[in-house]
Amino acid sequence: MTQPTPSDARRRGALIEGVAADWLSAKGLALVARNQHAKGGELDLVMRDGETLVFVEVRHRASHRFGTPAETITASKQRRLTQAARFYLHRNGLSCPCRFDVLAVSGTPPRLEFEWIVGAFEAN
Repeated sequence: MTQPTPSDARRRGALIEGVAADWLSAKGLALVARNQHAKGGELDLVMRDGETLVFVEVRHRASHRFGTPAETITASKQRRLTQAARFYLHRNGLSCPCRFDVLAVSGTPPRLEFEWIVGAFEAN
């Protein structure tokens, strides 16, 4: 079996993030931004849930053979996401309620399963 190239992985990631954004939009969230690069990390999706700004980390695994997608959100990853979110808020002059969600996506297109973890972690 050949290893996917980085461009294949990026393309697959962009596809999954697009499907994730559409799925969350169908659940009532509004897309604000995708792939926001900020100090220390990248914010996959920035969405609005009413007055709340939601930073969504999208994690994908084709199978659970090596664990679920949600299990890949380590304490270190949470710190990087928190730092990136603070930078995003500062850069855009925003002061609003925020939360961190995780959308764990399993399977391969077109058969995908979604686990939406609202308020997956607190800013530290």
